[in-house]
Amino acid sequence: MSGNKIIIQDRQQQQITTYVIYRETGRIFVPAAASNRHVHLTTATLERLFGPGYQLTPIKDLSQPGQYAAAETVTVAGPKGELKKVRVLGPVRKEDQVEISRTDSFQLGVKPVVRMSGDVAGTPGCRLIGPVGEAELPQGVIVAARHLHLSKEQCETYGLHDGEVIALRSAGERSAVLENVVVRSGPGHDMEVHLDTDEANAMAMPNGEMLEVIR
Repeated sequence: MSGNKIIIQDRQQQQITTYVIYRETGRIFVPAAASNRHVHLTTATLERLFGPGYQLTPIKDLSQPGQYAAAETVTVAGPKGELKKVRVLGPVRKEDQVEISRTDSFQLGVKPVVRMSGDVAGTPGCRLIGPVGEAELPQGVIVAARHLHLSKEQCETYGLHDGEVIALRSAGERSAVLENVVVRSGPGHDMEVHLDTDEANAMAMPNGEMLEVIR
């Protein structure tokens, strides 16, 4: 178990495996996924980019309850370049947010700022280009801090708590230990580690790999 990757794609089976291993060994393994670049929009920005009264078109439910990938995409423009066909995630939010990797930040020409989702004060801005309009964002571009989503019940089961900082160990030929992983728990959260594509690629990590929690 220490040298070989555990890869499970089915979400129900992931959670069963986590529970069984924990009961038998006391070790906690949690499923991980790479989060590609995406944007979250306010209603006002959505309408500026796509037109008055526009509603997002859900095409795929995401791992976190109530979240979905929308059919809509936008272009993200910075001082040095653009990222085209960046997926919009729904539903709409109270603040605009653009989540990219550090590699993406070099293409855009913006300073990479690592933040937790929702913490956008003082972050770089960008220009969003949609099919019918554009929007200048004064802030909101972040490299998402690595984090572990857990429901309240999952936190209680595995002895973790919201805001706790843990480390995660990956296995395989590019094994690594990821520190400064923040536990996020509460309504709308379900077990899954979110890393950006730079982190996942560095570890040769496929979606569904089970990472071990280190405390």
